[in-house]
Amino acid sequence: MSDLTDSTLFKVLDGLRPVHGGDGRYPGVGRWTKHLDPQQLQPCVYGYHLARGKQVLKWLASDLYLAEPCPDHPPVNDSDKLVTCSARLVRRLDRWDETTARLFAADCAEAALLGERASGREPDERTWAAVDAARRFARGEIKSAALSAAGIAARDAGGAAARADAWADAWAAWAAAAAARDARDAAGDARDAANAAAAWAARDARDAQYRRLRLYLEGAELPPVEPLLRKGGPR
Repeated sequence: MSDLTDSTLFKVLDGLRPVHGGDGRYPGVGRWTKHLDPQQLQPCVYGYHLARGKQVLKWLASDLYLAEPCPDHPPVNDSDKLVTCSARLVRRLDRWDETTARLFAADCAEAALLGERASGREPDERTWAAVDAARRFARGEIKSAALSAAGIAARDAGGAAARADAWADAWAAWAAAAAARDARDAAGDARDAANAAAAWAARDARDAQYRRLRLYLEGAELPPVEPLLRKGGPR
């Protein structure tokens, strides 16, 4: 049975170093960090920051860990994170790697494009090509130059849609462009693709994305990608 749930706490790091602010280094799996003053906890200012469940989608980076907060003092809950006075890394999620990040990014982009199709508007063919390129690059079937070209084309499609005030098309295209970006930070591309895909979608977009991410992290069989519907549903 999976230990990943809607209440799972994650810590996002680069190796053992913070990537979204802060400095220093975490002490490693199984060891508690230095204990801070629980009375001074403040999001983005003071404390150790963890993500609960789908909040992790906003913070994806190269390394994902399961984590625990201080058991002796309650955390401070924010809209997209929680802050605790001490934290312990429980386990590194080894299935989260560059290949998984790129495949997950492609899935997020495809879900947005399928949502556009379900709404009655066929996305620009360049965006479909970018999703295909992202997957082929993740599998080692094409070189970075081809991936970059597909990403640029999808970005141009998004710019054209924005100039035409077709913002749903634009967000879907930008999700595809992020998925096919030729960058070293595959996890960052996944984060940007997920954020762009969810920006225009219905409220349950993050729930669907998190369910998909959990399947990757668990090594489970992946069903076909389902469309993310726009706010207000199909039109």
